[in-house]
Amino acid sequence: MITEIAPAPERTAAEPARPGGKRRAWDEVPRWQIYVPLTLYLLFTLIPFYWILLFALRPAGSTSLVPWPMTFEHFEKVWTERSFGTYFTNSVYVGLATLVLTTVVALAGGYALARFDFRLKRGFMLALLCSQFVPGALLLVPLFQIFANLRMINSLGSVVIAETVFQLPLSMILISGFIRNVPYSLEEAAWVDGCNRLTGFRIVVLPLLRPGLIAVGSFAFVHAWNHFLFALMFLSDQGKQTIPVGLNTLMSADSVDLGALAAGGIIAAVPVVIVFAFIQKWLITGFSAGAVKG
Repeated sequence: MITEIAPAPERTAAEPARPGGKRRAWDEVPRWQIYVPLTLYLLFTLIPFYWILLFALRPAGSTSLVPWPMTFEHFEKVWTERSFGTYFTNSVYVGLATLVLTTVVALAGGYALARFDFRLKRGFMLALLCSQFVPGALLLVPLFQIFANLRMINSLGSVVIAETVFQLPLSMILISGFIRNVPYSLEEAAWVDGCNRLTGFRIVVLPLLRPGLIAVGSFAFVHAWNHFLFALMFLSDQGKQTIPVGLNTLMSADSVDLGALAAGGIIAAVPVVIVFAFIQKWLITGFSAGAVKG
C-alpha cells in the first residue's frame, strides 16, 4: 500500500526556515535598527582619531579637512625640539620596570592567597578589594614623604615603585584567581616525582599561567605608560619626565600648538596600540580566567 505524503507547507518570506522550526529574536528586528546605531557609534569613535591625524599630518596653518599635502614636520618637531625622544625612553623604562616588578610580586602574593590558608586571609582580601576604591591622588603626599626620606625624589625608581604599589592589589587578586583554576593535584604529582614546591611551581604551574601573567603585565605596563600624577609630582628634572608630562608641556596658558600636540598624542598611543594588537588573545583569556574564582 502506497501512502501519499503531503507536501510541506510553504514558508513565507516573513518566516524563514530555521533548524528545528525555531526563530531567532533578531530575525524580527529590522536591519536598519541594528546598523544605524552601530554606524553612529563607529563614527563617534573614529572621528576623534581622524581629527588627531588631520592636525598631525597637515601643514601648520592649514584649514583643509584632508591631510594633503602630507607633512611630518610636527613629529620631527616634538621628537627633537620638544625632547619627546627622551620622554619616550623614560616611559619605556618606567613601563617595563613596572611590568616586571608588578608581575613578580603579584605572582608570589597571588600564589600565597591561592594555595595557603592563614589567619585574617579574608580580611586581607577585603583590604585588597577596598584599596581599589582609593584614588591615586590620595597617595601622593605619603609617597612623596617616603621618597623624600629615601632621597628618591627626581628618580625614575620612585615612579616605578609608586606605580607598582598602585597596581599590586588588582594584580594579586587576578593572579590568585587564575592559580585556583590550576588543579592542585598537578603540583602534588610533581612533589611525588621528587620536585620541591618551588621547582614544581616553575615546571608545572608557571607555564599554565602565561595568559594571566600577560594580562597582568600588560595592564601594569599600559597604566604606567599613561599615568600622569606620579611622574608630575616625583620628577622635577625635564630630562627624566615621561610622555604624559611631556604632552602637558605642549599646552600653555596663552596658546596650544595643536599640530605638535596631535603628533605627541599619536607617539604616545602607538606603543599601547601595538601592545594590545599582539596580546589581545592572551589578555581576554587571562582576565576572564582570573575572574572565575576569587
